[in-house]
Amino acid sequence: METADALEQGRACFERQAWRDAHERLSAAAAERALQPEDLDRLAACAFMLGSDAECESLRERAYHDFHARGDIELAAQSAFWLGFELLTKGSIAQGRGWLGRARRLLDDAGLESVLRGYLLLPEGIGSIRDDPSRSYALFSEALDVGKRFRDVNLISVARMGQGRSLIKMQRTAEGIALLDEVMVAVTAGELMSVHVGDVYCSVIDACTEIFDLRRAQEWTAALTRWCERQRDSVPYRGSCLIRRAEILQLHGSWEEALTEAERACEHLVAPPPKPSAGFANYQRGELHRLRGEFDKAEDAYRQANELGRKPQPGLALLRLAQGDTDAALASIRRVVDEARDVSSRSRVLAAYATILIASGDTDTARTAATELRGIAEALDAVFLRATASHIDGSILLAEGDAAGAVVSLRDALDLWREIGAPYEEARSREAMAAASRMLGDHDTAELELHAARRAYDRLGAVTDGARLDSLVRPSQSARNQSRLTSREREVLALVATGKTNRAIADALGLSEKTVARHIANIFTKLGLSSRAAATAYAYRNQLV
Repeated sequence: METADALEQGRACFERQAWRDAHERLSAAAAERALQPEDLDRLAACAFMLGSDAECESLRERAYHDFHARGDIELAAQSAFWLGFELLTKGSIAQGRGWLGRARRLLDDAGLESVLRGYLLLPEGIGSIRDDPSRSYALFSEALDVGKRFRDVNLISVARMGQGRSLIKMQRTAEGIALLDEVMVAVTAGELMSVHVGDVYCSVIDACTEIFDLRRAQEWTAALTRWCERQRDSVPYRGSCLIRRAEILQLHGSWEEALTEAERACEHLVAPPPKPSAGFANYQRGELHRLRGEFDKAEDAYRQANELGRKPQPGLALLRLAQGDTDAALASIRRVVDEARDVSSRSRVLAAYATILIASGDTDTARTAATELRGIAEALDAVFLRATASHIDGSILLAEGDAAGAVVSLRDALDLWREIGAPYEEARSREAMAAASRMLGDHDTAELELHAARRAYDRLGAVTDGARLDSLVRPSQSARNQSRLTSREREVLALVATGKTNRAIADALGLSEKTVARHIANIFTKLGLSSRAAATAYAYRNQLV
């Protein structure tokens, strides 16, 4: 391919957002002769969209030096800005700030009034949102004024998005959401550059998730998924898209598909160098394994999340509770609650805190946590949090023996769970409703609610929850079946339930894999089981784990 042809084809592919083709052709042209800095800039953008961070940084730096040598100060400052911004995003704080400072100094020394001055306000605005949202709002407002003056739709949209997120942090939620919706109109209309589109999608979805606006989060996650599918070569946003999809799928009960998406997100984000979202992907994977009763896998995922910078709470505390170690669960969750300051973080741990407190018998402290959670739910107008608070209220009343009061709160929770479409949470409330109905002597309602909860747990694959329910319904039959197992078979069954492979069980018990396989076959025959999942459920139901 002639160099000129490769260059023109590369530019054309770039305009079509065919990032991989553009990268191949521009690279081919670069192998034959030095590219102009504008084409280096295009090649850097392709490398960014393909997830090649080191190559992108090298190309940005080369473009900067070539623009500067040519005397194009504004374009040199632009290259310095993007290099600095991308370095900050990946956690290279000192280098990132250095390049942003260089971009600012270039503009100052040349006395240039440039739209870049607005862009240079964005990193500080983003960094201030969490701790000083008022200052963040002021910085984004200043950036918005610059964007309007230069009629830069990209800067205008990003600045408005920042204003919206700042307003949400200032608990002016309705105003903030209105701005985010306005920004998304520009995104879906195709008015923004690709390098901004993914960032805006991810930021808006994060904001919706923070305030538990699950309807919007689902809507924009679906839109981000469609955009990623059109940008098939792009890497930077695909992992974040998969994490959000996994969260939505988990909520709506598609756990198998959610786990697949979480694992795909891990593959995208953990590949060297690990991306900042890699910890969140592993935490989501841990949550799904915990709910499915795969405790060893959950523990491993939480450990990886922690190593990648995402604290594994409240999931790890809930895992300890599911394993029967209430003291360990309570110790870890108390520390997390004490450290959680902002509304979003507290709302995520208060429900787990109250649940563990109820299990430990401390209903007074649980009620205090539930009251705070309900206050947050009302302030955010978050249906999910209102449903959670009602379920906890009902569970507290049930633990205290007020079955009639529990029924009222649990009925409210059930109505809200159905509105949201959250089958697992609905099943948990049905289980509590069955217990309250039984206390009131209403055995028909108790039987109906137990049956509905059991079917939901079966569909979801909630092994430990189903086992707990079965232990309430069929204790005598379980005891008879268990008595048929030898002590060695009970040991093997307990290890199967923790998710261990035949080889791992053999190593743990000092047996051969063939002997372990024979024990498992005998267990299946004696108990009438057909799968390891069914064996796991039996082990939990009979407290063999």
